This record gives sequence, structure tokens and C-alpha cells, in this order.
Amino acid sequence: MRLIMIDDDAEGGDALAEALELHGHQVDRKHRGSDLLLAHHGYHAVLLGLDLPDMDGLQVLRKLREVSSVPVLILGEQADERSIVLGLHSGADDYIVKPARVAELAARLEAVTRRVGVATVARGETVVSDDVRVDLAARRVEVAGELVPLTRLEFELLRVLVERPGIAVSREQLMDCVWGDSLLAVSRKLYVHMAALRAKLDRPELITNIRGYGYRWGPDPYETAEAGKLLKAV
Repeated sequence: MRLIMIDDDAEGGDALAEALELHGHQVDRKHRGSDLLLAHHGYHAVLLGLDLPDMDGLQVLRKLREVSSVPVLILGEQADERSIVLGLHSGADDYIVKPARVAELAARLEAVTRRVGVATVARGETVVSDDVRVDLAARRVEVAGELVPLTRLEFELLRVLVERPGIAVSREQLMDCVWGDSLLAVSRKLYVHMAALRAKLDRPELITNIRGYGYRWGPDPYETAEAGKLLKAV
């Protein structure tokens, strides 16, 4: 299992990382919360300390949850109920009190990653909406039977949206998935490429701009459900 450990306890963190590696895990050590926000891709789980040099660990966790569902286990100093509940409510999957018992931590890691694996939905290779056909495997897009050439970034934006039909995707999620940076200071890149994508597809009803939040592929599922109820009533 590939893990990333964000903790400012150099001696204790190094010892824990070495012990986990003896259990067959690969552990990358980082010390700053910003390191996690910029480098959480490709890991099976996160071990997160709360006392970090650049920001509070719970703040890091809440920011991470805006863009990722990767399992997070908090490595906390406090064993009181309030601290544990606060960590879980902030988005953690589990809370381990330091010093962590390695065998228990390894078992908890297996448990949370197993739950995530069961909940994962397989992604389809082709998405069809009205007369728009998106072949994710071939990276090919057709509108009304005509091929629409997209740049790499335009296709990546489209892929993120069509894999989540009817779900609002935040600007931070899009920037994280496409550029690998949810903290991208100049989000104008997103607006420019999204505007180009919408113009090329020429189907404004398929990509909804949710003001102040992000975008959605396809109609609002709640509006569709309400319309269905009205038709049945008639």
C-alpha cells in the first residue's frame, strides 16, 4: 500500500514510517500541510498529524476533502472524545492516538481502504448525452456524428464532468484533477479552457455553470425528478 505521512514529528514519524515499511507498505514522508494538498494523488491513504508548521491539520483535512476522498487517518496527540469527534467530523476516516501501535494502525489502514474499494464505482468507457458521444478510452468526442477536436486540457475537463453526470463539480476539484493543484492562484486558466470547451461542443445545456461553485454535466437531477412528477400528475 502506498501511503503519504504528513507530520512534523521527525523522530516519531520516521520510526513509524520504518515500522510500516516492515509491514510491506511504501511511506512517503512530508512535513507541511501544503505538501499534502499538492501531492495527494496516487496514494492509497493519508496519515495526517495535526500540529503542522504551515497550517492546522484539521484545516488541511477540510481543504483536502473539497477535492479528494482518499482515506485519511489522523495521528493525534489528544485522546479525549471531543478531539476525536472533531477530527472525524472534519473528514477523517479514523483517528489514532500517538504513539501509534503499528499492528493496529496497519489493520485500520486495511479496513478503511477496503471500505473505499467496495464503494468505488467502475467508470464507463463511453458516455452519451443527447447527440454528444464521449469515448473516454479513445479520447474521442462526437457531436451529432461529427468529430470535435479538443485539446488535452479541454478533454480532461470534459472527462471530469462526464464521469460525474448530474453532480456539481467545484472549481477546486476541476483544477486539482486537471492541473494537479487545488490551490492554483490563477483560476483564469480554468475559465479560458472551459469557455473554449463549451464553444466547441455548442451544447450549453449540457455544461451548467453553477455560479460561485463550479460546473455540472447534464441536467439537474432534482429538477428532472420534479418534472417527472408533474408529468405523472397530468
